[in-house]
Amino acid sequence: MGKIVAVCTSPKKGMRKKNVGEGLLVIEHGIEGDAHVGDWHRQVSLLALESIEKMRQMGLKVGPGDFAENLTTEGIDLVSLPIGTKLKIGEGALGEVTQIGKECHTRCAIYHQAGDCVMPKEGIFIRVLQGGTVKVGDTIEIQSV
Repeated sequence: MGKIVAVCTSPKKGMRKKNVGEGLLVIEHGIEGDAHVGDWHRQVSLLALESIEKMRQMGLKVGPGDFAENLTTEGIDLVSLPIGTKLKIGEGALGEVTQIGKECHTRCAIYHQAGDCVMPKEGIFIRVLQGGTVKVGDTIEIQSV
């Protein structure tokens, strides 16, 4: 079991996201108010704080949301989760892992600063199966693989 350390959104795609502290996960849509919502398989992005820490160790001043992830987690090995894994998020939301990593078509500012970026390799994506509020401090746990 892990925990949510940031809930991040942005008004436009291609921007770093800001930790808003709390959000509403909407079934088959994503986080209400985020630019990446929609009826597709990458409704919500997750990245572990442990992955962000790797970039900090390279000398970058980065934090939650800087990799455009919606949920920053701690204490759960996201990249080891197989596609189809169900995750209980907060009190009652449920997500299903749909993609591990992503292709980075255009190198982001982080890549240009550090020569590397963790999101394409260590970020995961889910679709929302059951909606609900998610906030900083909530738990995230594997329901089934």
